[in-house]
Amino acid sequence: MKYTSKNLENIDAMPTAERILFRLKTKGPASTALLAQELTMTAEAARLQVQKLLADGLIVGAQEVSSGAGRPKQNWELSAAGHARFPDSHAYLTVQLIGSIRQLFGDEGLDRLIAQREDEMRNDYVRACRGMNGIPKRLEKLAALRTAEGYMARVEKQGKDWLLIEDHCPICAAAQSCQGFCRSELQLFREAIGDEASVTREEHLLAGARRCVYRIHTPG
Repeated sequence: MKYTSKNLENIDAMPTAERILFRLKTKGPASTALLAQELTMTAEAARLQVQKLLADGLIVGAQEVSSGAGRPKQNWELSAAGHARFPDSHAYLTVQLIGSIRQLFGDEGLDRLIAQREDEMRNDYVRACRGMNGIPKRLEKLAALRTAEGYMARVEKQGKDWLLIEDHCPICAAAQSCQGFCRSELQLFREAIGDEASVTREEHLLAGARRCVYRIHTPG
């Protein structure tokens, strides 16, 4: 099955195999034992589900680096096919269109297109968050907007700060082809959240991370 912003709202009702894929997508590599524990199933049931996903090519093994003696721990993570189960906004077509725009209008034309997209996003984000009182509510609204766009966004509290976490990038292929597509996200988030907090990017998918994470800090 393909994940969409709609069916992602009811993960608990999905088949176990799909819940495992979602868990690996949102939290990263995990062992069979950890999957069994977190999804409340027997070790044997988890092992059978893992073997099925492995046979289907949706997950791959990833040995955990260990500084101690003994056999390295076996973890599981999504394969390229596993990642492809999540929203990608028609990646291949997008990359083709970017190439065509470059050929027809040059980099300047592509920059104008990206700037237009940024303006539209800014209007949507600022307008939607303007009526929210307080940083937490603005963040939840922003996460909901981003999730509707396919970013699988969520908010976590960490000490006195908040984290805006995007477990998926639906325009990853486009961003890899033209990094200008995500150049302004920091500024867009800052404008949507307001001057009461600072926003910094701590993890970036295009820099080799498995997701994008933004830290929201309120002085004092």
